[in-house]
Amino acid sequence: MLKVKKFIFNPFQVNTYLLYDETGECVIIDAACSNGDEELAISRYLETNQLKPVMLLSTHTHIDHILGNPYIADRYQLKLAAHPDSRFYLGIALQSAAAYGLPLSRVEPVAVELQDGDILKVGNSKLQVLHTPGHANGSVCFYAEDEGFVVVGDVLFYQSIGRTDLPGGDYDQLKQSIWSKLFNLSEMTVVFPGHGPETTIGSEKINNPFVAIG
Repeated sequence: MLKVKKFIFNPFQVNTYLLYDETGECVIIDAACSNGDEELAISRYLETNQLKPVMLLSTHTHIDHILGNPYIADRYQLKLAAHPDSRFYLGIALQSAAAYGLPLSRVEPVAVELQDGDILKVGNSKLQVLHTPGHANGSVCFYAEDEGFVVVGDVLFYQSIGRTDLPGGDYDQLKQSIWSKLFNLSEMTVVFPGHGPETTIGSEKINNPFVAIG
């Protein structure tokens, strides 16, 4: 069974997630660590718990979600796995980092292309890739059906949704992604977002002012 460890990193307060099971295999989702203390925090947790990182995943590649990719890629010899449409943001990442005053010396390319419906193995566990554009080109969610949770990046938040005024954003497309991919999951499914607290699919169906259908 997959366990979830959340870190909150960088000035944008991005949620970075470690998912791991009883085998010790671990995936790192949205490596957002941006300084030595944050890098140490994630590495110390991995080493203390004897976890073996096997995948570096991105829900999407906006600048605040990729700051730690070079560190994780180098330290654990991992290639970035993301949707191919994410390459658009990687192409402007250095300029974006400079504009926001964020530290980024290198951009990890998409080496493993994720597609809707892909099944990723983590030890004895699995994650399903859900393609959910609208906040950003190439946005994906990672659904752990057996454990009843989904990591959604900036697609869906507690009583909110990802902004759609950035390049690649489309409000109608985002609503459709949420309604067709996320709101079809069990209402008990726990939602782990890219910023802020956890919620559930059932709660957002009823209470989210942007996409509620209840």
